[in-house]
Amino acid sequence: MRPEELAVIGLLALCTIQLLLLLALRRKISRIGWQKRSQSVRYGKLTEQFLPFLESYPYDSQDFRFLGTPIDGVQFTEDSIILIEFKTASSQLSSRQRAIKQMVEEGSVRFEVHRVD
Repeated sequence: MRPEELAVIGLLALCTIQLLLLLALRRKISRIGWQKRSQSVRYGKLTEQFLPFLESYPYDSQDFRFLGTPIDGVQFTEDSIILIEFKTASSQLSSRQRAIKQMVEEGSVRFEVHRVD
């Protein structure tokens, strides 16, 4: 085999190894990103359950009922019922939460009694 052919084969082998290493690195980065997002979601869900007990919470935390999803909870006062969604920093309402907000604003909320015999 000529030296040029060996050089090309060596270069192809090197490129193949680099490509495999790059793919493995991309998988690892993707997995780390997923784990970070997952950890962030878990932290957020855990934190939401304690927010009504902070001193800065404007209502009586004893009258807050945690739902978790699609909204964080319901706050009952003597003269109103308030749907509560806790958000941090620049997080936005999900499309489902925006739809719920709109239904409340349009008055599409009702009370029903279902009896079970």
